Amino acid sequence: MGLGDDLMITGFVEREHEKHPDKQIVIGNLNDNLIFDSIVYLNNPKITHSSNLDKNKPVHFINYNDLNRFYINYKECSDYNLAWRTDFKLIPGKIYFSKKEVNDADNILNKAYGYWFKNNSKKPVGTIFFESYSTKGDQDFYSNKMINKNWGEENWRNLINKLKNKYLIIQSVHKEAMRVNGTFYANNEFDFRTACALMNRCNLFLGNEGAFGHAAAALNKKGVVYFGGWISPQSTGYDIHENIYYKDNESPCGAVGYICNHCKKARINISVNYLEDKINQIFQENII
Repeated sequence: MGLGDDLMITGFVEREHEKHPDKQIVIGNLNDNLIFDSIVYLNNPKITHSSNLDKNKPVHFINYNDLNRFYINYKECSDYNLAWRTDFKLIPGKIYFSKKEVNDADNILNKAYGYWFKNNSKKPVGTIFFESYSTKGDQDFYSNKMINKNWGEENWRNLINKLKNKYLIIQSVHKEAMRVNGTFYANNEFDFRTACALMNRCNLFLGNEGAFGHAAAALNKKGVVYFGGWISPQSTGYDIHENIYYKDNESPCGAVGYICNHCKKARINISVNYLEDKINQIFQENII
């Protein structure tokens, strides 16, 4: 499970807390009696950290783990393809920042504006938080999956090139990221939570389906999110976002065990101009 999974379940936690306001809520593997503590859950008043459990108070255990994710249709999965459920609606999650995370994000944003005005005389139309590289990209198990669900480096670079003179684009910085020309790219890496706090200061999220898309929904941020043909927005998307989906007989394929030609077709058929138009439309409508 990843940070996106952790964010998705926080929406469910909100609902469960309403049902069980006097219980300590924990998340994990009920069969193995394991409680999971995630950085996503930090400062969340409705989720109890395993180290803070009070044995004298009742516990509500949410059974959510690799073998029990609500958006996966386990009966239809194979070694090479995941299958998806669409018979539910995602609830946007929650993320609670510390003062330090907010301050760190503000400092990065100030530097980003410094970068902008060094190269431009006019204010940007808006600010975009951009992430196209997964931290899992170098792991063998995930590498094919991440290639399949990504719009592709060339597409992202071409899009940023068309947007860079109009919008201040701030790119997430981590060890797997590759700087895209036209973005503000901080000198130092910053962690996921700080990145989310920074996104909260921006107008829009731009990137692939994944953890940051779920974070954007949790922060009530508009987003242009690439799904391709790998997974459907009906499974892991939000109405608040412009979900870019490749409608095709083979979609959603969920290909994990190989490089998928169908996903390649999605990258080819979903054009740079199409995403550019979607982004411009969101800003023009002043609904962010």
